[in-house]
Amino acid sequence: MNTSRWSPTTTHDARVARAALLRDIRAFFDARGVLEVDTPLLSGATVTDVYLDPFETVFRFDESGKPKPFYLQTSPEYAMKRLLCAGSGPIYQLCKAFRHEGYGRWHNPEFTMLEWYRPGFDHRDLMNEIDALLQAVIDAPAARYQSYQQAFSEHVGIDPLSADREQKVQALITHNINIDNVSSLTDDDILQLLFSLVVEPAIGQHAPCFIYGFPASQAALARLNQDDPRTADRFELYYRGAELANGFYELSDAQEQRRRFEQDNAARRDAGLPERAPDEHLLAALTQGMPDCAGVAMGVDRLLMIKTGARHIRDVINFPVNRA
Repeated sequence: MNTSRWSPTTTHDARVARAALLRDIRAFFDARGVLEVDTPLLSGATVTDVYLDPFETVFRFDESGKPKPFYLQTSPEYAMKRLLCAGSGPIYQLCKAFRHEGYGRWHNPEFTMLEWYRPGFDHRDLMNEIDALLQAVIDAPAARYQSYQQAFSEHVGIDPLSADREQKVQALITHNINIDNVSSLTDDDILQLLFSLVVEPAIGQHAPCFIYGFPASQAALARLNQDDPRTADRFELYYRGAELANGFYELSDAQEQRRRFEQDNAARRDAGLPERAPDEHLLAALTQGMPDCAGVAMGVDRLLMIKTGARHIRDVINFPVNRA
């Protein structure tokens, strides 16, 4: 009998390892008084981010109603922030998330995400907690911390915060990154290429590595740094070839959040992409007030790959997209 279509791509040991990892994550947060919550996977709003592509469907509230677009969530962030605004205190969630991206070694369009928010923490406090989590659940060594500026200077040879466009383009040439039409790239596009192709392969191979202080133009949902407003209080975590987490000292100003949504949509227009309506539920919640907090999203499947030594995400997901 041909089992290639119906059978899982995991071993029984991998399934046991997943159950143990989820149990250990829950024990970690329970010991720290962080509440597990549940929010919708299907929502009437989605992200405006140029680089995130959600799955879309439609829903009729009644037989005569006009179909309304709904989206599978790329992360539970917006709904969790609404809980924070309602006074939830520290919260975490283990859930499925969905991103319309290619299936490959590190990514399946449906994946498991761990996301948590810590009122009273800034991004540095949260990085320290993530470091403790990795040591507790996958026995990782203590993490290294390096600023985006330091990482670029060390591995690319330029200062990303002060380099002009000519220096950035020259760095592409120096590192043998061939682009047919460089003029079509923004400065941020060039920095992201250099970061992904030069910096990422060089960091986090032997111990987890936090990169913090991303350029303000890449702030996403983070606050700008008070000491150096050229940078945002955002970090990413890398370990053994994987980007494991993306975190922020969270933006809580509703007007600034709306401005960033509008900024995203302007970038989407420039890229020939359809605009997306801002999440008005989130904006209304922020208007009521969200406590100062830091938050992070972490890929659980990637974490499990590192824990088990798996080479491909299919080895830790029972039925990846090509067998779903």
